[in-house]
Amino acid sequence: MRRYFTPAVIVMVLALSLIIFGGCAEKQAVVKDESVQSQPAAPPAPAPAPATDDEAARKAQAAREAAAKRNAAALAALNIQNIYFDFDKSNIRLDAREILKTNSEIFLKNSGSKIIIEGHCDERGTAEYNMALGERRAEEARQYLINLGIDASRMQTISYGEERPLDPSRTEEAWAINRRAEFILE
Repeated sequence: MRRYFTPAVIVMVLALSLIIFGGCAEKQAVVKDESVQSQPAAPPAPAPAPATDDEAARKAQAAREAAAKRNAAALAALNIQNIYFDFDKSNIRLDAREILKTNSEIFLKNSGSKIIIEGHCDERGTAEYNMALGERRAEEARQYLINLGIDASRMQTISYGEERPLDPSRTEEAWAINRRAEFILE
């Protein structure tokens, strides 16, 4: 019984595969052939319709890009500042507290915007350790902003670890500016 059962199953699987895959391929070919055969001389009316759709899509995309540029320019004018951290630390320094107070005033004035807090590290340490440290830095900044009155639901944190350095040099000055939290309004 087993001898007959195994070949029969294989034949059935192959037959079903051919039907499924063969049927799909034929339908695509038939659709293409029908459109070509039924309209040997393409009428001018259908051609402008896709162009109109393309034009509308291009205009909508251009409007979105223009709005994004205006928004980016407005946000840049807000002068939101980064805060910096000591080596291998995630606690908020005294100078960073003043910056966070200034940033929180900007965030309160723009209460409809979401805030993304990015945690960054210098290149020293493993990638896994730096991702965790970047997350702790972003969370510390978030918690400080919550204490200053910013709604927690507006904020999101993300860690980039050592992946996005401001200065790729291997100097103490470069490392110092790479240990930071950045704030983005959306």
